[in-house]
Amino acid sequence: TITKKIACEILEGLISLALKTPLFSQMLTLLDLDADYIRRYLGDLTPLQESCFIRLRQWLQESHKGKIPKDQHVLRFLRARDFSLDKAREFLCQSLTWRKQHQLDFLLDTWERPQLLHDYYTGGWHHHDKDGRPLYVLRLGQMDTKGLVRALGEEVLLKQVLSLNEEGLRRCEENTRVFGRPISCWTCLVDLEGLNMRHLWRPGIKALLRIIEVVEANYPETLGRLLIIRAPRVFPVLWTLVSPLIDDNTRKNGLVDYISKEVIPDFLGGDCMCDIPEGGMVPKSLYRTAEELEGEEYRLLTDSIYKSASIFKGAPYEMLIEISEASSVITWDFDVSKGDVIFNIYHSKRAPQPPKRDTLGAHDRSWLLGKDYSMVEKALICREGESVQGSHVTRWPGFYILQWRFHSSAACTASSLPRVDDVLASLQVSTHKCKIMYYTEVLASHDFRGSMTSLASSHSGFSQLSGTTTSSGQSQASSTISR
Repeated sequence: TITKKIACEILEGLISLALKTPLFSQMLTLLDLDADYIRRYLGDLTPLQESCFIRLRQWLQESHKGKIPKDQHVLRFLRARDFSLDKAREFLCQSLTWRKQHQLDFLLDTWERPQLLHDYYTGGWHHHDKDGRPLYVLRLGQMDTKGLVRALGEEVLLKQVLSLNEEGLRRCEENTRVFGRPISCWTCLVDLEGLNMRHLWRPGIKALLRIIEVVEANYPETLGRLLIIRAPRVFPVLWTLVSPLIDDNTRKNGLVDYISKEVIPDFLGGDCMCDIPEGGMVPKSLYRTAEELEGEEYRLLTDSIYKSASIFKGAPYEMLIEISEASSVITWDFDVSKGDVIFNIYHSKRAPQPPKRDTLGAHDRSWLLGKDYSMVEKALICREGESVQGSHVTRWPGFYILQWRFHSSAACTASSLPRVDDVLASLQVSTHKCKIMYYTEVLASHDFRGSMTSLASSHSGFSQLSGTTTSSGQSQASSTISR
């Protein structure tokens, strides 16, 4: 009886250990994706492609907290990088960070198109092509691109294009259900009748190129077919300017016979009514002044209020913040897009000397910890794909240094063995480089809203203070990590 009991305990332990291993977890995930689901929603995948997809999806489930993209969209990023897992993961991680910063998941529900777009933007969705792909019709030759840019600015036009892409993703999902086969991209029919030299207005071309860059970076493999009709002589010039930014996988000329006769728009000689504005010239009375356009912040076209930084092994990235009033609040929000980092906060009473040309960082490397500067928080390890938000109520005036250091996942102490996950992660890191995108702000204590503990979480490494500040009842800190 005792022998059987011991044997049962050993068996239970082995099963428990197996359930925790990545390989066993991947096998269970593979079982969840039956053949019918893959055939209907993802299409034909080779065993290697299917394995890459499973591993990327599993990484998202384990590392990304928040809205996880649909399987079809995850597959788009893999296809865009020829199923290179590391490249696709970095590509997708950057896009998820961008979506979070600009609240793209809520764009269709929150953004209201200006009336000017309803009246003068000559594009819209129109049924589907013969393959079941959603069909978008753009009467570019009838559009006053210069008038729209002058009246609305690049930011509004970009939002318009992004909303079209978000709607396209929805329509692909709907058509997949309707036709019973995977439909992951759409067809764009561009009518160039009326195109002339005014469409080559330099600021308009510049705006178009910037918009294409944003779309290519965040909606890969969504333009399945590009049909161009009634192109005038000026078109080769325009195509020469635009085509280098269109990925080879999405560039394809075709004929209107890709569309069934019954859905060919009436303005092309078909019998189907197409509810797309005819466009026309935007009244110059609606133009914004040059000063208004120059002063506009193109937040979606840049890194917005966030900044990006690279962290190398042995060369941390540091940000110096001068505090003149105690009890001021330093807040931070950053995303780890590549690699693992260690986040620290230090304080110094005196201004650090400007770093030498061959050094990186905000403080002098000759400084001694505990003498020239002190650590005011416990170090926080932040994994790839995590988002970290937090705050610190300063105890003293002086200079605070926010520091991000490279963290080796496989590092371990003499008293502990490396975890399997850490070893696997270290094998996937091709270079000793990490990337973050961050935002910081200093608030006066009376401007800081909400309880300092409202951001605390069970996963927080800043929920308690280090020994250097535990005696202070005025210093508080909190940080939340999400994946």
